[in-house]
Amino acid sequence: MPDFEALRDEFPILARKTYLNSCSLGALSKRSEAYLGEFVERWHDMGASAWYTHWLGRVEDLRGRVSTFLGTTTRELALLPSTSTALAAVTESVDAAGRNRVVCTELDFPTLAYQWAVKPEIEMVVLKSPDGVRIDPEQFAEVVDERTLFLATSHVFFATGYEQDLTALARIARDAGAYSLIDGYQGAGQTDLSLPETGVDFYTTGPLKWLLGGPGLSYLYVRAPLVEALKPRLTSWFATKHQFDFDLGGFEYRDDARRFELGTPALPTVHTALGGQEIIDEVGLPAILERNRTLTDHLIDTAEDAGMSLTLAEPANRTFILMIQHDDPPGAVKHLASHGIIVDYRPGHVRVSPHFYNTTEELDRCIDVLASYTA
Repeated sequence: MPDFEALRDEFPILARKTYLNSCSLGALSKRSEAYLGEFVERWHDMGASAWYTHWLGRVEDLRGRVSTFLGTTTRELALLPSTSTALAAVTESVDAAGRNRVVCTELDFPTLAYQWAVKPEIEMVVLKSPDGVRIDPEQFAEVVDERTLFLATSHVFFATGYEQDLTALARIARDAGAYSLIDGYQGAGQTDLSLPETGVDFYTTGPLKWLLGGPGLSYLYVRAPLVEALKPRLTSWFATKHQFDFDLGGFEYRDDARRFELGTPALPTVHTALGGQEIIDEVGLPAILERNRTLTDHLIDTAEDAGMSLTLAEPANRTFILMIQHDDPPGAVKHLASHGIIVDYRPGHVRVSPHFYNTTEELDRCIDVLASYTA
């Protein structure tokens, strides 16, 4: 196992705060900061010429690492500014062919549903959770039919930590002739997955949270047979095969997933994301998952021993987002922050999300301070 205590020195925030909010924003590493400094120095030294000698290479370095991490190829991965733009790029690429139904759930992050909520021609079907934690695959199977364009949902629900069965969802969509579109921003880094093996058509994630790379970037996986079959109607000069010919009449889609890309990438985030991804790769996902299970199990036991009520997924579908029921979540989060403990809240809950760089002592302190709060 890696020396997790030694790894803590890589993340300066841990010397200042008890940081337990990785499902909102991963901690910034010294590695990422160094890459960012390299970007700034080359900007000072080379200006725009750094694009050709360094920066485009860094974009491809990141694409290569992320593709390997997700079990896919660089040909199937596009880099976009956000999940919202990735969803829009996909939506504007498919032929509805008489289908106007999109199926999502009440537990999805709103960005997913907003993509179609503004389109009056789309019939939105929003599945209700039986327990506020999960959606059963059978619920999708009951409504995904020949009218369905997308089965669009989350890999991991942001407010419950429940991991859905992607293989089952992809099969349900495929059997009905629909596309499967998965928001995996809370999934990558919390789960071990090889995207081609799941059968999903589209999967979007990014470096903001568990992959420790910061905001301003999203990764879009497009299943190989769809890459050349689809022609995005939202496009840019980065999507054309002969990008540097600057020929207004010569647009031709790239042969790979870069045809889905939307303009100049956010280079600062490309650099910080590369640093974060390198650390994830070096520590190794199996070790990270084992460490995070140990931390989460400890947190659950400590919270329950303190008499707190938790909203938990079943162990087989549980990730590293812990929801502690609370009468005053905003006040509790402010109380914790006043003691140097950074967490977050969602309706009715204080949300705690440890990562491999945290310790059991930090979790114990979080619960002790939370228990001391009175509204």
